[in-house]
Amino acid sequence: MNRKFILRSALAGAMAFSLYTPTTFAHDMLDDVFVEKGAQEEELNTIPVLEGEKNLESWKEVAAVPLKEYDGVQNSTADVYAHKGFAYLGTHIAGGGNGGVRVFDMKDPSNPVEIAKFADDIPGTWQEKVIVKTVNTPYFKGDLAVISVQQLDRSNALSKGGFLLYDVSDPYNPEKLGFWELDKRVPGTHELYLTVKNGKPFVLTANPYADYYTHGEQKDFALVDVSNPAEPKTIYEFDPRSLPEVSEDFNGYHWDSSDGKTRPVFNHSTMTDRNGNTAFLSFWDLGTIILDISDPYNVEYLGRTDYAPNVQGSAHSSAIAKGGTILIETREVYHPTREGYEDSYGYTRIFDIKDKTHPKLLSTFKTDLVDNIEDGITFANTVHDPKVHGNTLYLSHYTGGVRAVDITDPENPVQIGKYVPEEAFFWGVFVDRNYILASDMGNGLKVLLKNNGK
Repeated sequence: MNRKFILRSALAGAMAFSLYTPTTFAHDMLDDVFVEKGAQEEELNTIPVLEGEKNLESWKEVAAVPLKEYDGVQNSTADVYAHKGFAYLGTHIAGGGNGGVRVFDMKDPSNPVEIAKFADDIPGTWQEKVIVKTVNTPYFKGDLAVISVQQLDRSNALSKGGFLLYDVSDPYNPEKLGFWELDKRVPGTHELYLTVKNGKPFVLTANPYADYYTHGEQKDFALVDVSNPAEPKTIYEFDPRSLPEVSEDFNGYHWDSSDGKTRPVFNHSTMTDRNGNTAFLSFWDLGTIILDISDPYNVEYLGRTDYAPNVQGSAHSSAIAKGGTILIETREVYHPTREGYEDSYGYTRIFDIKDKTHPKLLSTFKTDLVDNIEDGITFANTVHDPKVHGNTLYLSHYTGGVRAVDITDPENPVQIGKYVPEEAFFWGVFVDRNYILASDMGNGLKVLLKNNGK
């Protein structure tokens, strides 16, 4: 099947979805005007590029594997994760969604083999994010996968949002364990994270617009104890109204900030540091919220990042570097010419968080794309997801490919490599052992391998 057609189909599906609910395609618009990611897919980069220096000079593309078709349906990829030699790819909405999670055996990185499909049993949904970790509780011992579930159309009586839990101890034969369900009015869990504290596994969820659509009955962030995967239990929810700068009149989305602007506020993504003591919530124009979850049953607010009056917030995702002392914040700004703000697509900000109550902005990193606003709205030019491996920051950049940035000196980040294959449209990137995995929405799984001979 033509891959441009796959991507175009995904976009068409997203447009239909947007008639019912805000989506990942138009996060900061709750009304009837939507801008779709990749709406200008005809401008996809057609020149394969793999350039690097320093520690990237020996990387090379070794595999490009499309997802399997099922019943004649070709789904597109969402995010990518790796665990114990297997890659896990979430799927987007092409082909009507329900693409589930795809598992690839990475024994030979130059020949990834798709071996399983799971988490596709809830009608009218899509499965973007998957995290896998080894856990050991009185109820479950093995490799636990948690998968975000989002509704394509909330008017579909059979669909529901939340997250699924699966046993993937045998990746060839995943087994369903449980489901954490959101109110039907909420589109679903967009991104999530799995951490383990004192032997207990906890899931952190980003449920965009939950507060808004349920009038505060459910929140955009929930911390869930999944020690018993068959019976996940919500133990904490974060309410932005608990912050002194947010009025009690906050309606769950529109925030009247001190700079005189009405800004969008919702939780888009969440993660923790390596030991699971600190949670980072990407709360769009409220910045990255930092919580102390060292005692998951007694969560404390620590601080947040903020923005100059002329900067769109759009805190999309985060990553941690330098032993948890550096915060990477990516900002998905796809409308670069909004009145009252700087003319720019989304770029990356780097913070010193040794004092988590007062994050200190050290630097910003911009690719050569973010100031290119002449062509109007195009998702090619905004940054998306970050991952850190050692002193290298990897950024997925839609049609801008994957960018590698040296952050040895966080005050002076330097691009050291880029990977832009033909018709690129990258959702996520993940570093595992001696290879980089990238999820190319229209082209499947891409693998970059280090040439150990150099």
